[in-house]
Amino acid sequence: MPLITLQSVDFSVGGPLLLDHVDLSIEPGERIAVIGRNGAGKSTLLKLIAGDLMPDDGEVRYEAGVRVARLEQEVPADTAGDVFDVVAAGLGEQGELLARFHHLSHAAEIDAHALAEVQSRIEALGAWSLEQRVTETLTRLSIDGERPFAGLSGGMRRRVMLARSLVSQPDVLLLDEPTNHLDIESIDWLEGFLKGWRGTLVFITHDRRFMRALATRIVEIDRGALTSWPGDWDNYLRRREERLHSEAQENARFDKLLAQEEVWIRQGIKARRTRDEGRVRRLKAMRDERAQRREQTGKVRMEAAQGDASGRKVIEAKNVSVSLGGRAILRDVSTTIMRGDRIGLIGPNGSGKTTLLKTLLGDLVPDSGEVRLGSNLQIAYFDQYRATLREDWNAIENVAEGREFVELNGKRKHVIGYLQDFLFTPERARAPITRLSGGERNRLLLARLFAQPSNLLVMDEPTNDLDVETLELLEDLLGDYAGTLLLVSHDRDFLDNVVTSTLVMEGDGRVGEYVGGYTDWLRQRGADDGTARAAARESAKPVAAAPVAAPAKRKLSFKETRELESLPALIETLEGEVATLTEALSDPQFYSRDAAAITAHNAKLADTQSRLDAAYARWSELDG
Repeated sequence: MPLITLQSVDFSVGGPLLLDHVDLSIEPGERIAVIGRNGAGKSTLLKLIAGDLMPDDGEVRYEAGVRVARLEQEVPADTAGDVFDVVAAGLGEQGELLARFHHLSHAAEIDAHALAEVQSRIEALGAWSLEQRVTETLTRLSIDGERPFAGLSGGMRRRVMLARSLVSQPDVLLLDEPTNHLDIESIDWLEGFLKGWRGTLVFITHDRRFMRALATRIVEIDRGALTSWPGDWDNYLRRREERLHSEAQENARFDKLLAQEEVWIRQGIKARRTRDEGRVRRLKAMRDERAQRREQTGKVRMEAAQGDASGRKVIEAKNVSVSLGGRAILRDVSTTIMRGDRIGLIGPNGSGKTTLLKTLLGDLVPDSGEVRLGSNLQIAYFDQYRATLREDWNAIENVAEGREFVELNGKRKHVIGYLQDFLFTPERARAPITRLSGGERNRLLLARLFAQPSNLLVMDEPTNDLDVETLELLEDLLGDYAGTLLLVSHDRDFLDNVVTSTLVMEGDGRVGEYVGGYTDWLRQRGADDGTARAAARESAKPVAAAPVAAPAKRKLSFKETRELESLPALIETLEGEVATLTEALSDPQFYSRDAAAITAHNAKLADTQSRLDAAYARWSELDG
């Protein structure tokens, strides 16, 4: 039985419906990834599921007693107190009493009267067991409850907010961009934790590797419609491409027929004869249908203004050391960056990546060592905190700075047209940037950045708040960029797809240099660690150990033997069913069926795929 059901839900914030007649069932144990373009309605959907928003039409139904918790994109600005207080706040009034008791009982001078009063209220509410739950949640997430929340790093703050969501023991956990502003180590931890969490998860993310690791179902919001895709991210990409191709063919066929009918209606009085009135009515219906069609959101069209070629050697650092507050941030770092290099900087938040960037760019003078910049450098800098945007200017002013045109590789382009390439309508381009969303601000910063001629591009966390389609276009642009790139990112797939080498903050001021992207670094790091461990073991053993014989293959019972013999035929049958059910999804008429039929079809596909996976697993087990 579904934990939560959305039935025929409409929601609008002005203009076309953000969610148009949406149906969704959330089953126990699912991990659903919600995807869609910036502004498609992903966060709105989570708020509707949580009950923080009410639909304009339709209904959201909950199974009796179901508990829902939502982790927002940003940490609320008014969050304060010790970590224990923040986490306990997830329990409402009872949590506030526990936090009060915690403070009073840990005070240097205990107020016995106030303590007794709080104890009495806790006992009256039967809330003592909840204190243990808060403590267990903090222990499980490796968080110190006594630390002030304000002094935590961004990653630890997100972890504390996750603890606050979990302390109520929700059946359904809603996460809105949980990896934003987390470093790779924190993302890996969160990924592992959520894999082991037994509740139902609905999450929004632009991190494709995070999505691949967790999602058991993809739900896409596109032009107000919600489509469910059983399986993982790669399966979704394949099936979505098939659907869009079918949709494009169907639209082209419809438009051709409409054009023919328009020619017929203009032939004159013959079209209005009584016997043709039905055709005239059908033409009117076709016109209405075409007018109501919602086209897919356009793609960002990115082009970077290329500067003159820099010198062959872009940056050379020799034995550079930097200390801040007595702590070694960089220790004896040497590296040479050549023209055309695309270098990724990897490391935990606070490890010194920004310090390394500023030192390499000459903005920070090292305590010792030397940094030499190459000749003819034109530097363009993307700031993750968007500090280079002027809040008192609109998008046009931030990009053009008073000019009417921008120059892009020898071509003049009107600033309005240029901003439309980054999906800003003329009205949005003239609006104060204080009204722009996080994704719009990122696109604006990219528009400003790429309008500047450059041969050294420095990008600090450019992927936050960008949808997947824009991320992939940015990857293509950076891959074709003729200059040199320095990139700080915690998006593992983005690093793999863009950079040619990495500088890794390895602790105690040491910086390692590796060929390739994030996955290449993991492999090289693992190989180095494995070699060191193997050498240590060999030095401790004068004689090599005898090889261990492989365990004998287990003898199958008569019943298991018969089962193994039947599995190939079962697998072939299930593969045929999956293929048939999948092919139906690419039929344009499929999506004109009623919502219940579509939901039943997707459920059958998911069940058949699950049975096929189980059959393969059983075959491997018996035949291994």
